[in-house]
Amino acid sequence: MSTQLEDPSDTSIAELFHQLVDDGRQVIRSEISLYKEIAVHRANKAKTGLIALGTGVVLFLGALIVLILMLAQGLALYVGPVAAGFIVAAAVSLLGYGLVRFGIRRLAVLAGDEEERQALSRAERKR
Repeated sequence: MSTQLEDPSDTSIAELFHQLVDDGRQVIRSEISLYKEIAVHRANKAKTGLIALGTGVVLFLGALIVLILMLAQGLALYVGPVAAGFIVAAAVSLLGYGLVRFGIRRLAVLAGDEEERQALSRAERKR
């Protein structure tokens, strides 16, 4: 009397592995589809906010222009309209120049600092 250890109806290991790979592909496709749907959903929700933000920025810039013009007109009573225009333009230009330089210095950190470059260099040499 012999005992049978394997059931002949069982599938082979190769078939099981093939099924596992197919199931893995399906899971990955489902995950990608889910992330796409989440991104589209978030973009649609953010669209209204971006429109409101853009409109607010335009209105703010308009108010800033009015403020600068009124400053020039108020100053024109004391030094004349041309001189007032030059004074206000120079002041606003200096302020803008300072902000641009500040912004450029702040964005320079995106390239990394010297310590970070040295660490990357050491890591490359170790490979």
